[in-house]
Amino acid sequence: MTRGIFRHTKWIAAGALAACVAAATPAAAATTPTVSCTSARAGLADKLKRDITSAVSSRSGTIAVGLYDRTTKTTCTLRSSTAYDSASVVKVTVLATLLWDAKKHNRYLTTTESNLAKAMITKSDNDATSKLWRQLGLTKIKGFLAAAGMTQTKPGANNYWGLTQITVTDEQKLLKLVTAKNTVLSDNARAYILKLMGQVISSQRWGTPYGAGSGIAWHVKNGWLQRSTHGWRVHSVGTFTGGGHDYMITVLTHGNSTMNYGITTIQGVAKVIHKDLAAS
Repeated sequence: MTRGIFRHTKWIAAGALAACVAAATPAAAATTPTVSCTSARAGLADKLKRDITSAVSSRSGTIAVGLYDRTTKTTCTLRSSTAYDSASVVKVTVLATLLWDAKKHNRYLTTTESNLAKAMITKSDNDATSKLWRQLGLTKIKGFLAAAGMTQTKPGANNYWGLTQITVTDEQKLLKLVTAKNTVLSDNARAYILKLMGQVISSQRWGTPYGAGSGIAWHVKNGWLQRSTHGWRVHSVGTFTGGGHDYMITVLTHGNSTMNYGITTIQGVAKVIHKDLAAS
């Protein structure tokens, strides 16, 4: 669990536990969305669609899923544009913004920034995140989002970074930037983000890496947040390479009765994705 999650009320501002904060209602679909998959590999899209649909069918709450595998040109989506409170998943965006801004000013991160970044990603440290969020400010954060094409992401106001509105579409855009050469993030920045996401402490390695084979390299960032409406938000974003694949998974959930219920939902989805890609 996030270090010091119950320490005192400033975590409400950090977004780690904000049950008493008035909730923003995410956009709701008028009809029940279905899993949509496409792939260049014969039979894979149908198998993923069937297995992801089965994995979410018995779970309560609202679940959004994104998968992209470069190797087989496979994409799967479910509720790709539904907005969720980000919780700690936004920390990858905070780090990316910090590195993007440093690149613009042709400078390296300071020792303090590096220490804050490491704590923010590997331990999901909220104090560190709040310091970096305030340092960057909304202008720079919005500047990065624009550069990254993350048009559906709305930063949380008044330093409530954990209430940033995120979607599967934008989280997948971010993961694509982190995992392939582009003009927004330097190669060194991308390697740094992946390094930290690969060093997440053992108690926070749940979620999208679940079910990945032993030969698969993973990089993960999770988020969890309880509020007075929509119960627990539990999210996981991860990138994976190995076994002839190069893929990224985003699973966002809310309406979970407990944090563990959300984790189980995410891991059920992740397990079938890893299995189907490994067999393809």
